[in-house]
Amino acid sequence: MVSAPLSAISKDSKERLRLWIRMLRASRTIEAELRERLRQGFDTTLPRFDVMAALYRAPEGMLMSGLSSFLLVSNGNVTGIVDRLVSEGLVTRARRNGDRRTSMVKLTDAGRAQFEAMAAAHEGWIGELLGGVSEDDTKRLASMLKSFRSNWEGRE
Repeated sequence: MVSAPLSAISKDSKERLRLWIRMLRASRTIEAELRERLRQGFDTTLPRFDVMAALYRAPEGMLMSGLSSFLLVSNGNVTGIVDRLVSEGLVTRARRNGDRRTSMVKLTDAGRAQFEAMAAAHEGWIGELLGGVSEDDTKRLASMLKSFRSNWEGRE
């Protein structure tokens, strides 16, 4: 691959690169803090939290393949997490219509209660970590990111 010499990169392009680096740094910093707080406060991981959050949003349950697609991870990654959640009584897994190839997963009542406690703490942590961002800036940034996402979403 041939790339343009650095001197040929426009000022706008350099600003976009700086923006990307700032967004990435902010995201990684917040994610690392959330991982640590979930570990300390609930003895859990961010991937487990994400699986439970997805299932919480789908009270009727989700296909394993749908869950992995929703989370943008492989079936193998989700399977290990779901296996542990099932063994802890937080999730149930059942075959769909007797088909051995497809499984539906769903939070149990205990899983729902545990997730609600984690979600409340998580929301508080986000409020704390982003507390320096005004409500107007929050709305503006969210709108910009939503618009940005719609520009590239669906590209193959």
